[in-house]
Amino acid sequence: MKKLTVQDIDPNELHFDYKNPRIAEFGLTAETPEKEIVKILWDVMGVEEIVLSIRASGFFEHEPLIAVNEDGKKVVIEGNRRLAAVKCILDPEIADYIKINKNTLQIPSDYKETLEKLPVIFVTERQDAWKFIGFKHINGPAKWGSYAKAQYISQIKNEYNISLSEIASQIGDTHRTVQKLYQGLQVIEQAEALRVFDRSDITANRLYFSHLYTGLTYEGFKEYIGITGVSEEKITPVPLEKKDELGELLTWIYGSKKHNIAPVIQSQNPDLRRLEAVLKNREATLALRDGIPLYQAFEISQPKDETFEQSLLEAKRALQKAQSYQTEGFDGKDESLLKQAASVAKIAEELYEFMEKKWRQLKGENGKKKRLFDEE
Repeated sequence: MKKLTVQDIDPNELHFDYKNPRIAEFGLTAETPEKEIVKILWDVMGVEEIVLSIRASGFFEHEPLIAVNEDGKKVVIEGNRRLAAVKCILDPEIADYIKINKNTLQIPSDYKETLEKLPVIFVTERQDAWKFIGFKHINGPAKWGSYAKAQYISQIKNEYNISLSEIASQIGDTHRTVQKLYQGLQVIEQAEALRVFDRSDITANRLYFSHLYTGLTYEGFKEYIGITGVSEEKITPVPLEKKDELGELLTWIYGSKKHNIAPVIQSQNPDLRRLEAVLKNREATLALRDGIPLYQAFEISQPKDETFEQSLLEAKRALQKAQSYQTEGFDGKDESLLKQAASVAKIAEELYEFMEKKWRQLKGENGKKKRLFDEE
């Protein structure tokens, strides 16, 4: 962006950008009231931090807002949080609507005077500012969340027809983050266009976008929805014959309020890798589709010998833990606990007898002998 003149503008003349990637997920439109935008920014974007900074030091004039003239309005495309902080301080009506503690907004008079005019750089059109904003919020000092980054990258790519490689180069991305974020968002938007997913239907109060764009770097995810080898620049990356699988995958990741389906991803690690293993195994995928919990479907996907060994080790650790608490944990009064221990002992004995018999057969040994490994 070429060097432009900084102008001093009355904050009442400045308007919020409802297209701002950080708040796009809240469904804002050009008709959304200003006080509602300020409320969203205050509630989820840490505007109070900016207010406290202004109260302590005044408005930092060395970092002007960036704005564009659109539809007869001066729209701030960079600096919406700072503009929200100023409007909260200056407009009692907005402060009352958000129910802000009045003490928070008490600003020394000399600092309050710095808010009468705000430093603003005007660009001819949004495209003129994308490199600066992209660097600052994707790889720079004021990083957005992954969903906001994806929204912004998608806007640059789809509206300005700038390639992902150029975007990545301009903002200094050396880890292919731009490509991953863009493809993840296009997958979601394609799913919505195909009516197999709806962002407003997810069970959580926010979209954990990193679950998807990270998952799409795994071969199991890519193969399941048919995007292996598909260019990350493609606006509709998923082939139509994979429409149902696409809807399934997003529902497994994010759940569905409408169908009362909980997401199988509770934490990115280890659940994403478990889901990948399930997606690569037909039997495990069918089990997950039937409502089997992810950890059980994951076990189905694993080699049976590995699952058997892991189960034995987990059982041993659990029994050792119970044994460490036996003095304080069992006072001899609860018969049900004794029955539980008897059941565990019976299962363990039957399992051992089966394993020992198979071991002796393999070794060519016959007859009843002292039980193996008792000394261990």
